[in-house]
Amino acid sequence: MAEYTSETVTRTIRRWIVPAAEPWGAPADEIGKAWAVAERAYRDHHGLRDEESVAGDALRFHVTDDEVVIEFTTEARQDGTRP
Repeated sequence: MAEYTSETVTRTIRRWIVPAAEPWGAPADEIGKAWAVAERAYRDHHGLRDEESVAGDALRFHVTDDEVVIEFTTEARQDGTRP
């Protein structure tokens, strides 16, 4: 009988979206607000205290034609079972 394991991975992407229509773009204060809330959510999810640093690549910023998106991704794994 073959032996194997399996797992299920659930990926969650948290996003904060700031409108940035041309030709004006997104206001810095709105980017700052979204960034602060995204960082707080990241800290809460990972159990980081305020005095602990957040990795430089923890939050990702994506620019589209009409918005700026700030996001981070988490994954949860469930171990599989053997037959």
